[in-house]
Amino acid sequence: MYLQHFGLRSMPFEQTVNGRLYIDLPAHREALNTILFGLRSGEGFIKVVGEVGTGKTALCRNLLTRLEAEYVTAYLPNPAIRPLDLLLAVADQLGVPLPPKSSMHIAHKYTREILLDIARRGGHFAVFVDEAQTMPHATLESLRLLSNLESHRGKLVQVVLFGQPELDERLGHYSLRQLQQRISFSARLEPLDRKTCRSYIHRRLVHSGMSTKRIFTPAAVESIHRNSGGIPRLINVLCHKSLIAAFIDGEFQVARRHVSRATSDTEGLKRWQRRPLRRQEHAKHVGSIGSTASWRNFLG
Repeated sequence: MYLQHFGLRSMPFEQTVNGRLYIDLPAHREALNTILFGLRSGEGFIKVVGEVGTGKTALCRNLLTRLEAEYVTAYLPNPAIRPLDLLLAVADQLGVPLPPKSSMHIAHKYTREILLDIARRGGHFAVFVDEAQTMPHATLESLRLLSNLESHRGKLVQVVLFGQPELDERLGHYSLRQLQQRISFSARLEPLDRKTCRSYIHRRLVHSGMSTKRIFTPAAVESIHRNSGGIPRLINVLCHKSLIAAFIDGEFQVARRHVSRATSDTEGLKRWQRRPLRRQEHAKHVGSIGSTASWRNFLG
């Protein structure tokens, strides 16, 4: 698409969780240290909360990679499941499927034996739950009961919950008060400030082959930060579309006007973060691209 035009080796703003493009943001670093300290201290529950697009899944995947040599782990990316399915999923990820048609009692007993075996071999086990705000109350309670399992070495199960702000509301429910009280450590992923946003964009481009030349003007970066609200996922979207707009114009630098065109075509931006185009700007915008259809045709 625009890689050769800007002298890049690879796509700098991919939305997939890509280890090559993982940027060690300050908030992520702080959350990572909090989780590692909590796990190594033997705590039962740890919580990470952040808005949609702040990088919770990327942080979780990075953490799983970091702990490979230290922990046996289970990763639950879609936790909207029944209590029995929770135990089945954990056992399956441990490579020891439960007997067919197991009851809750049998599944719990069988899982306990698996975890005791891990502990006997000197191992540690942790469950990482992504999108934890979607987990039903009954399954969260089942997870709490699972975390009660202990041996003479300590807890058999540690749990790290990653979720949107709705997770806090969920855990505030009276029926989940016991689980909430067991959360010893928590971290919050906030949107990026202006300086961190600028660094994030620059480092993504460098990782993708950018030379010493500057691709985004300071005004373009400022506009991206303002319109994205500092949310990494939206920063990626606006940067990608802004590069396309500059490429269409045959220019080698992304300017504010390219960001304006990208913003007008992007869903999910808060209205108060978007500066309405004045009539003259709107006419210029339409004339330069031709139509929204041509933009979408280019994107495929």
